[in-house]
Amino acid sequence: MTTTSSITTWTPRILSIFRVATALLFLSHGIVKLFGFPAGAAPGQVPLFTLFGLAGVLELVGGLAVMLGIFTRPIAFVLSGQMAVAYFMVHAPMGFYPVLNMGELAILFCFNFLYLAFAGAGAWSIDAKRGA
Repeated sequence: MTTTSSITTWTPRILSIFRVATALLFLSHGIVKLFGFPAGAAPGQVPLFTLFGLAGVLELVGGLAVMLGIFTRPIAFVLSGQMAVAYFMVHAPMGFYPVLNMGELAILFCFNFLYLAFAGAGAWSIDAKRGA
């Protein structure tokens, strides 16, 4: 087996691992916003019917869906947009440089989800099982 064929074989699987890792980290932000868990994590529990509450719902529901790999492309596209809005509404007003305005994570999530919107869910997903 050549290196190229090994890479080709493993690429859809590694994409699935990337998807799950990204979704789990994203999901944790929704859990903090909606349930205040773990205690002390910023921003903590927020009111449901606010922009932060809506963000928490998107992070929880969207994170779960992407983690499972169901409707990954459209949901990842929406989450990418959410993170772009979050960056420009929350982080950019605090300064130009992401390292100073604490916006690196929003940017990374934005581009991770944009990638998933185009690449799909990978081999280990509900989308793959249903042929999407």
